[in-house]
Amino acid sequence: MAVLVPAAVGALLLPTPARPQAAREVKDVVYATVDGKALGLDLYMPAGVASPPPLVWVHGGAWRAGTEARVPQQFVQHGIATPSLEFRQTTEARFPANVHDIKAAVRFLRAKASEYGYRADRIAVSGASSGGHLAALVGVTGGHKDLEGTVGAHLNQSSAVQAVVVYFGASNLTTILAQSTPFGLNVRKPALDLLLGAQPEQTKALAELASPVFHVDRGDPPLLLLHGDQDPQMPINQSHELEGAYQALGLDVSLDVVHGAAHGGERFMSGPYLTRAIAFLQRTIGTGR
Repeated sequence: MAVLVPAAVGALLLPTPARPQAAREVKDVVYATVDGKALGLDLYMPAGVASPPPLVWVHGGAWRAGTEARVPQQFVQHGIATPSLEFRQTTEARFPANVHDIKAAVRFLRAKASEYGYRADRIAVSGASSGGHLAALVGVTGGHKDLEGTVGAHLNQSSAVQAVVVYFGASNLTTILAQSTPFGLNVRKPALDLLLGAQPEQTKALAELASPVFHVDRGDPPLLLLHGDQDPQMPINQSHELEGAYQALGLDVSLDVVHGAAHGGERFMSGPYLTRAIAFLQRTIGTGR
């Protein structure tokens, strides 16, 4: 059973919040069970907001590491509910298991909205690095028969999201290695072996299935991309490719280039970049009601 625990103190890198921190945290909510393993999420609810819109957070870690505890509190501090997900790592199951899990979590969240007190009609998804890649893929593949999966008990609910925010994520696994620095190759090659079971050129169809750029169509939700122009690990061209795929169809897309930034850091979640991300979310998924 989920328990209420006091809100954690935010990380030191956080900017001064526009609102108080989470009014409550609901920890270890089981959203699905797969092969005997319970998959959980932690839900952070903002203070003083009735029916806040939710932003689903997908952690990074090269698809094989990280936990749902790695969640930015800035969105909560600005009145946005933030569920942070556990999902199967590539050390447990290859792609598309991780996407199936995330979509199951979106369906669960939609089904349980009235119980926990957030909006169900407007949901965003976001993540950083490999989590950004998965967030983008979930965002542009609503209803895709090979990527919906049958995980969870709420298959009658939609897994579609209404906005996507991607922090320095991959978008095209068929080009990423050619764009990478030597350092990036050392990180990416073993990670792709675990994700796909082979290198992209050896399993092209699967690599394309796992690449958001190949799924963009006119029904896709608004997209905000943020990427450092000095990122040694995730080529900034990955964000340019996804931006270009959106622009080719006249879709709602913006790319914020964080000049001088590498793979993450305080600047992505503070100052003008945080301001624009919050404004984007308020425009696309609204506020409390």
